[in-house]
Amino acid sequence: MSMAYPVARSLARCAFFCLTAAALLAGCASNGNSNSNSTLPQAGSSRGEQEIKTDFDTSDVRKRARIRLELALGYFQHGETTVALDQIKQALATDPNYAAAYNLRGLVYMRLDDPGLAEDSFRRAISLDPRDPDAMHNYGWLLCQQKRYGDADKQFEQALAMPNYSDRSKTLMTRGICQLQAGDRVRAEDSLKQAYEIDAANPVIGYNLALLLTQRNEWTRAQFYIRRVNNGPSANAESLWLGVKVEHKLGNREAEGQLADQLQRRFPQSKETLAYERGNFND
Repeated sequence: MSMAYPVARSLARCAFFCLTAAALLAGCASNGNSNSNSTLPQAGSSRGEQEIKTDFDTSDVRKRARIRLELALGYFQHGETTVALDQIKQALATDPNYAAAYNLRGLVYMRLDDPGLAEDSFRRAISLDPRDPDAMHNYGWLLCQQKRYGDADKQFEQALAMPNYSDRSKTLMTRGICQLQAGDRVRAEDSLKQAYEIDAANPVIGYNLALLLTQRNEWTRAQFYIRRVNNGPSANAESLWLGVKVEHKLGNREAEGQLADQLQRRFPQSKETLAYERGNFND
């Protein structure tokens, strides 16, 4: 995919706006009930009324497995991947039907760069809990990394169709970036705009919307989004450099100079600063 500033290249080098477990992968349920609104038939009800599951309804086996999974999640979040995997194995040895454990196992194998085992994990998680949007989201991103864009989009769509899904903006954002990688800019813009409507403060959404618009030479629209990113606490070399290029293209020399000054002062050794000093605005 040839673009003035390829999304694929940006993601591959894993800069601030790349896809990371924290930024774009959905969370792993660790409470033993992947759907907080899961219900059981209410005893003695002739109308089929239902009551919300609580910890009382969780079996002792699941509770023991949940403790292991909570430990695994903590290790995973601190980068201790193999220790996390060991805890997941113990959780699954205790409760082989624990869908959330398979979801986290999939994230671990993604980090370990083993797409085969990651895919097996996500498929098992979804098989055990067909209404878990987190596992669908994570499986979709794995498929996107493998350039299986059609299959990825189906997983994102299924996740978004789940009622009361709280991470809709994250899935819309990830789907939009995947659509960008697939070269489908029209659908990518639609997904990213929907994500932005839900979470306008997310710098990854704003950056990628601005990036997409620069690729279509819609510089004024791009300016709106990238200015919001750079006026916030998450601005980095990549976003500042995109802002410099946007202001340069629009002839706003004062704004361009201010952004360039930040870029040089805060990230003097970055390749973006080097490109600016060379005057290479097509980088």
